[in-house]
Amino acid sequence: MAISIILPFLPLIFFSSFSSSTIDRLSGSSSLSVEHADDVLTSPNGDFSAGFFPVGDNAYCFAIWFCEPYSEGNRTIVWMANRDQPVNGRKSELSLRKSGNAIITDAGRLTVWSTNTVSESPVFLYLHENGNLILQNSEGGVLWQSFDSPTDTLLPQQLLTKDMQLVSSRSQGNFSSGFYKLYFDDDNVLRLLYGGPEISVYWPDPELLSWEASRSTYNSSRIAFLDSLGYFSSSDNFTFMSADYGERFQRILKLDFDGNIRLYSRKYRMDKWTVSWQAMSQPCRIHGTCGPNSFCSYVPQFGRKCSCLPGFKIRDRTDWSLGCVQEFNLTCTRNETRFLKLSNVEFFGYDYGFFPNCTFGMCENLCLQICDCKGFQFKFIKHDHPSNIPYCYPKTQLLNGHHSPNFEGDMYLKVPKTLPIQETGLDCSSTVVKQLNRTYTKHQENASLKFVVRFAMVVGSVELGVIFIVWCFLIRTHRNSSAEEIENKRLVTWVREKMKQAPEMSSWIEMIIDPKLEGKYDKGRMEILLEVALKCVAEDRDARPTMSQVVEMILHQENDSELV
Repeated sequence: MAISIILPFLPLIFFSSFSSSTIDRLSGSSSLSVEHADDVLTSPNGDFSAGFFPVGDNAYCFAIWFCEPYSEGNRTIVWMANRDQPVNGRKSELSLRKSGNAIITDAGRLTVWSTNTVSESPVFLYLHENGNLILQNSEGGVLWQSFDSPTDTLLPQQLLTKDMQLVSSRSQGNFSSGFYKLYFDDDNVLRLLYGGPEISVYWPDPELLSWEASRSTYNSSRIAFLDSLGYFSSSDNFTFMSADYGERFQRILKLDFDGNIRLYSRKYRMDKWTVSWQAMSQPCRIHGTCGPNSFCSYVPQFGRKCSCLPGFKIRDRTDWSLGCVQEFNLTCTRNETRFLKLSNVEFFGYDYGFFPNCTFGMCENLCLQICDCKGFQFKFIKHDHPSNIPYCYPKTQLLNGHHSPNFEGDMYLKVPKTLPIQETGLDCSSTVVKQLNRTYTKHQENASLKFVVRFAMVVGSVELGVIFIVWCFLIRTHRNSSAEEIENKRLVTWVREKMKQAPEMSSWIEMIIDPKLEGKYDKGRMEILLEVALKCVAEDRDARPTMSQVVEMILHQENDSELV
């Protein structure tokens, strides 16, 4: 798995340089202003800083970050105060009140975040060497600390308790609260939860009982801890050691926006972070990845890919978590319905029931009798049950879908007989096997064929380059005399908005492509080209695909039909 594709941090690009500050505390009735780049707190060891960070156009959040960037202009965020309510870039500030409260106010003097503390003695806000932002009174009592209210990241020496949870960001470019949570459940087990339109636990494996997943439910302390050497321990008996355990590296345990929790590490004062542990080795098994009526598949050198089920179309091209919508009308009449086989595709949960030792015909009839049945899962293996007998799972909703060659089962989608879709796949039944009594001798390498193959590869590479050059000329642009970066961003934003506004592929393509072409282009190829091009101009350079990944994405689009 190309782990480096998923970034462990929130990329924030600065257009003005933030000067380093040696101030580690805020006292009295002082404040930090969003308008002053020097208004930051820096830990005594120089590892962490706290201040206002830009999270969008004229939008700022008060955050804590590593002083050393992982790439030019990009910082690693470890905590945010007002992630769901950014403030204006003018007249917003964090201030200490005489009452002992620390608050963040926006340009209209409205309080958007507060520590909700009271103290009769003077207080000060202090950034500790371990990245913990602490509000203390003059007697040394801790009134509030950021370690008690984490966002999506756990630092070494920071506890995760029953009253806390890690919450992912919404997406790589949206830093507000997302759909995934790491928390202690009421049964004292540390779990990962998808909390989107539908709620489901996906780690540990929900098909396993707690003790089968090597978890204990008897320790009610509900506490987890990561040490500086890379060892993680939880009260439910879950432990792990990082791949680089024992080294004194900078480390963060982060719940990424894709729903996977990863431990990242890097040497002090070095740029790159590396993944030294992750919870989910099969990313398509993370719930909510692709939304309803779609399924996830893993593509080498590219990562996860979402696809709509046959007869469905994507709801929002900019957000796969919304899934796909049905394009056909399905009646409850038996003679108007058939089932489409989706090989090695699984949809977890939302079963009408579980029916062991049920033949294929019985399972099919059962789904036909239930008008709300969307299809059925049919397989011969179930954990903790006898093998080699059929198991039937009629589905009332199609959620948490994934395709994997290792999944020993199939999904049968309920569709009308009029739906113009045919099953595909290889016929490997014994009736079509024929032995050919022929003798084959090894031939020498065909130099001519080798030349042709290499020539074709060169031509293909040139053609790919030409495609991107042509795309640049096809896009409508309103060019100014200057070529500033801000104008390029506006072009990308304009294209994304057009894609999101139009539900049909043909309509948004026609709004973007130059009308002088008079429709003389392949709409499907143009759609693929535009989506790949948008990935190539992502603001975060580390998130942009390599040329090999670009080729993989383009070629893979033409092979989607092979999954069904």
